Amino acid sequence: MRYGYIATTARGRSPIGRGKALKPPPVRVRVPPPLRGAFFDVSFFSSVAPVAKSATGRWVSRVGASGGGKAYKKTRPGNFYGALAVIVVLGLVATVFARYEYQHPTKNPAGVAPKIGANWYAALSIQACGKYLPYLSTDTSLKAQGMYALPADVLRISPVSAADSGNNATLAQFGNEYPGLVISTSQLNVPKDALGTANPKTDFTNGQACPSGKGTLYPGQTGKVEYAYWTAFGKKPIITSNPASIKFSPDIRISIAFDPANVKPKPPTGATNNALLADSTTVTPTTTVTTPVVTTTTVKSGTTTTTTPSTTTTSKG
Repeated sequence: MRYGYIATTARGRSPIGRGKALKPPPVRVRVPPPLRGAFFDVSFFSSVAPVAKSATGRWVSRVGASGGGKAYKKTRPGNFYGALAVIVVLGLVATVFARYEYQHPTKNPAGVAPKIGANWYAALSIQACGKYLPYLSTDTSLKAQGMYALPADVLRISPVSAADSGNNATLAQFGNEYPGLVISTSQLNVPKDALGTANPKTDFTNGQACPSGKGTLYPGQTGKVEYAYWTAFGKKPIITSNPASIKFSPDIRISIAFDPANVKPKPPTGATNNALLADSTTVTPTTTVTTPVVTTTTVKSGTTTTTTPSTTTTSKG
């Protein structure tokens, strides 16, 4: 605090003698400054109290002051919106490409069997909670497809396009072509008929409990969908949960099962195996049609007509 000084003089007689007054020394008196803030503190009414400024504090202050202001707009990267546009475009391209791949399966590489026009046979078995389910219905109208069911759950694999030939000739593709049949890693739905009519009694999902009642196996136990296949008689089955990993081969046997975890799928029945052997070893019958061919030769004595038979062979489809 600064203090001012006021000099005063005192009048009086000189202590030395009468009539000889001496000038007394000045007297200094402290005068306080104006009492600013004596009655109230101005900082008490301020919305921002003064804080100590450190290096971090100054950096935070600069960042906060730049937000939304002209200085921030000047320092904003010029390619910010360009990066956002690139991300959006890449997302759209990926979506379109994935949809195209789904609708247009990869073409069968040259030389990978089964090729278009091949005829393979496979044995199928569908079972749930330890019991065989009825055979799939046979519909002759499905023969236009590359895969369809014959009597006794024998499957005929006759690819007609890239979608069901080569590496695309899988059990999952058969499920796509058979109406109403759903086979996946977690679900098994078997339709009532070849038209695809749903049957709630033969719809199964992982974690579902096997039914209870007289004559049922594994009552109350939760099951899961599994697939087993045998590439040859006498070999051990290969078990998987992915139907797309099962590629058809000649005379392959496949079982689709919904059973508890400790139950292994059973192979196709003997009746199905016999029907498979019969279909795969049957010689395709042929029909011979004789068509007359007339040859006319003219000679001096008259006309001679010779008929030569020709044959046309028709194979059974």
